[in-house]
Amino acid sequence: MKTCLLSIWRVIDPIYFYFSRLTLIDKDRKSVFRVRLTKYKGHHVVLSDGTHIRKNDVLVKIHLHNIKLARELQSIESAVRKGIIIYQKVYQSMPILLDYINNHKKREKIKGIIGITMLDKGVERLGFDVVPPVNPFYRCFKKMTHLPILYLTSRPASLRQIPNSSYLFISKEKLENTYQKKD
Repeated sequence: MKTCLLSIWRVIDPIYFYFSRLTLIDKDRKSVFRVRLTKYKGHHVVLSDGTHIRKNDVLVKIHLHNIKLARELQSIESAVRKGIIIYQKVYQSMPILLDYINNHKKREKIKGIIGITMLDKGVERLGFDVVPPVNPFYRCFKKMTHLPILYLTSRPASLRQIPNSSYLFISKEKLENTYQKKD
């Protein structure tokens, strides 16, 4: 059943990619991120480095390339091993994300990065701040939209075991300080 759904997802993903206005951040496709610029519409957030994220600030919204990851993780049974691989791939993608921002025509306006995920364990080590969404309806909506991804990438779980989604933020300055290539 999962194999069939993955095949359908492979067909639907390019359509989603097109309509969501996502961009690949590297030509050789080593990154697990697809991104788009967005204006933040949430509540005021103060990040751990003191950066204030306010309504209408320009952020780079990151999306994990889930179909790419699902294909790579399909044969791995261990949830711990899957988590380690995802962590490593995100870590390797962060300098590519920084290069993308530094070469973007709107780089001066970009204040930081935002993502939303159920995979928020260990992301602090990557430099992200984890912020739970305030709106209960939005939390429920995101839980439901993440359900197919959870089904395809892990063992079946009861609805009560579905983790809540969290926002991930990192300021542009913290991204630079953490992932700037040392020459």
